Amino acid sequence: MHDVVIVGAGPVGLFLACELGLAGCSVLVLEREPGPGSPWRTEPLGARGLSAASVEAFDRRGMPRSLLTASGVRDGTGATPGADEPSRLPRGGHFAGMMLDPAEVDVAALPFRLPGPAPEGVLTSLEAVETVLFEQASKLGVEVRRGVTVSAVAQDDESAVARTATDEYAARWLVGCDGGRSAVRKLAGFGFVGTEPQFTGYTMHATVADPEKLGTGFNLTPTGMYVQMPMPGHIAMMDFDGGAFDRSRQPTRDHLQTVLRRVSGTDVTLSEVHLASSFTDRAMQTTTYRQGRVLLAGDAAHIHSPLGGQGLNTGIGDAMNLGWKLAATVHGYAPDGLLDTYTRERHPIGAWVLDWSRAQVAVMRPDPHARAIQGVVRDLIGTRDGTTYVFGKLSGASIRYDLGGEHPLVGRDAPDFRLEDGTRLGDLMRDGRGVALDFSVDRRLCGSAMGWESRIRYAAGPARSDLGSGAVLVRPDGIVAWAGDRRPDREAFERAAGHWFGRPAI
Repeated sequence: MHDVVIVGAGPVGLFLACELGLAGCSVLVLEREPGPGSPWRTEPLGARGLSAASVEAFDRRGMPRSLLTASGVRDGTGATPGADEPSRLPRGGHFAGMMLDPAEVDVAALPFRLPGPAPEGVLTSLEAVETVLFEQASKLGVEVRRGVTVSAVAQDDESAVARTATDEYAARWLVGCDGGRSAVRKLAGFGFVGTEPQFTGYTMHATVADPEKLGTGFNLTPTGMYVQMPMPGHIAMMDFDGGAFDRSRQPTRDHLQTVLRRVSGTDVTLSEVHLASSFTDRAMQTTTYRQGRVLLAGDAAHIHSPLGGQGLNTGIGDAMNLGWKLAATVHGYAPDGLLDTYTRERHPIGAWVLDWSRAQVAVMRPDPHARAIQGVVRDLIGTRDGTTYVFGKLSGASIRYDLGGEHPLVGRDAPDFRLEDGTRLGDLMRDGRGVALDFSVDRRLCGSAMGWESRIRYAAGPARSDLGSGAVLVRPDGIVAWAGDRRPDREAFERAAGHWFGRPAI
């Protein structure tokens, strides 16, 4: 019996598998599709944007070069950047199709940021992300079985079982990472609540006879929105029909051309449609991310429109948060209630993403009220503070878990602290352990970290910038669990270490 069975070999399932494999768990991943190749996962339709927080997650696990190479990201010299050669991608994004000016992002105003090699964002594809993660998972001993369709889920006090028509796969824990139509979510009986759609969206790869009739990038119009991507023929559009068309039938060339003409206000012609699909802004979330020995992550736990590019990034955040907690539970040293903090911390993030999506849909609606709000939002985004606010949301820089405590670093993603000898926090997190950084002159934590060596790596020395802290305790997912002042309190550190990492081994 495996420690964990994961259903779904997309980016979220594979990232979680890597986290568990890194911690020494036995992991089996089941995937319905027979093979990894699909036109929906390659460019242009499989293109995705990774936020700064997601790229940093790859960096902390030693995968930045592989990710950037697979994504075709190059820096200004034409060379694929390495660990200390950041890709200088512009800080940008949009809110309801209204673009941010990267030059107006006030980096100094973002909370507790330090420069590091990870770029602020990467344009990649699902295929590239999955390729990197599959290679990493294979190195860590994770088994992936494809062509497996789960048709039943059962659990008791000791294990959970995923069943197919002919086989069953038992594990101590079962995690559904099988997307927005999650079989695990339905079979395990998770509550799924939210709001119904306002629009039908379309994404297509087509040959456009007269592309000059369409504006480039995001175009918010009186009848909806369309996006003409940099890759020729890659077009997305939103038609405010209440979601009536989605999945009702396959979109034909004539239907897509009719919608595009209506939304764009042009007589553009589609010569040929090579691939097309529809989606909506239906926004739903499970009421909990755990039921007994069954858990959910990624789109299996929350669905929403692709506006803002938050789906993949939120899923990677789920996997990072869950991985180390589930591994600690498997190995038996998790403190009481640790696994329950997964829902407590990640459910509010998922709820925020749904509201972020809903707010954009409300602004985009083709009516006078929404157009009036658009004017206000454009004015706000046109300010430096407004641009920085939206970018902070898109990048993940503004996320903070409510972990208690008064120190402003606690609950935030840890800055990439760099010691005077050049060692980075990201370097110290490669093996998936927590990290205790002691910047104090008298090494006050030295000895206190004893007994947690298998779970916490201790590093001491002055930092190039300590942001006013004498020491920090960083969880394996990169979140600051505790921070002390210039003369950190050893007892407070030990309490925090015990709270998150259980009793010391000695």
